[in-house]
Amino acid sequence: MKPDGGILVVDDEFLIADLLSAMLEEMGLDVCGSAASAEEAVAAVRRHEPGLVLMDVRLRGARDGVDAAAEINAISSVPIIFITGSRERETVERIEAIRRGSVLFKPVRFDQLQREVLRAIAA
Repeated sequence: MKPDGGILVVDDEFLIADLLSAMLEEMGLDVCGSAASAEEAVAAVRRHEPGLVLMDVRLRGARDGVDAAAEINAISSVPIIFITGSRERETVERIEAIRRGSVLFKPVRFDQLQREVLRAIAA
């Protein structure tokens, strides 16, 4: 099963965004675009209407991925998988407050990503 609209990858580190995109493509999934800031992520959701968003927490600019997800939730019902290197309690609590979100901690293994992506698009 493939999500309609493809998958949007949001990460401010080009190499990580590229790696995640390659992993998704290896799963046979389509990547509709990428973004490096909260503003770019929201604009990309409006433009591409993805079926899933992979969202890094730390992004370029003043707002982070949790801020972007909250704004995205106001305009779309797209599921979001957060990807973060932070296990800080405050960060995890902010992520848990976002509906339609799950969390993967960096470094992300292929099997972890595949499991979460398949779960998210099957829901």
